[in-house]
Amino acid sequence: MAEVQVQEKGAKGGKVRSKKQSTRVDMTPMVDLGFLLITFFMFTTTFSKPNVMDLGLPAKPKEKDKKPPPTEIKLSNSISLLLGKDNKIFWHQQDNTSLTDQNLNETTFDREGIRKVIEQAKANAADKSKFTVIIKPTDDAVYKNFVDILDEMAITKSEQYGVTDLKPWEKAIYDRKVGNSGAAAAPATK
Repeated sequence: MAEVQVQEKGAKGGKVRSKKQSTRVDMTPMVDLGFLLITFFMFTTTFSKPNVMDLGLPAKPKEKDKKPPPTEIKLSNSISLLLGKDNKIFWHQQDNTSLTDQNLNETTFDREGIRKVIEQAKANAADKSKFTVIIKPTDDAVYKNFVDILDEMAITKSEQYGVTDLKPWEKAIYDRKVGNSGAAAAPATK
């Protein structure tokens, strides 16, 4: 606790001098109180739990099933979505021989954009029960766009979808498409 020390009067001439008091504050109880408060708040605080997105992954094949099942998806039962840079999304229903700059279509992430494209592709599918959405994020895509596409899968009730890398022929067309749109927007300089 705090202590006050009083000096005694001097013996000279009987004059009364004012008392000089020196104080010393003991900080030990304050430090104890600080640690008690820190401990209390650490034990009573609830930490935020991480948000986890549940992805349904296929089961691992068993040892006896060495031959993988056929994974070929018909173009009439699928749509490929390419997530690009600057919040751009492209889609197509073409194979490597027929995909060009003109039929790699660009759309938006709103309900009039990608949602309508997915619903139209599902309605035009030859076998609606096997309709599959193939999501292909580029290296330039952001995580928010990927989450938005997964939300669209839930909204459009597209239960069969897959995430994979771009094929080399798709990447070439994508690079040309993004390069052409960027070059057209830039002003010409001398």
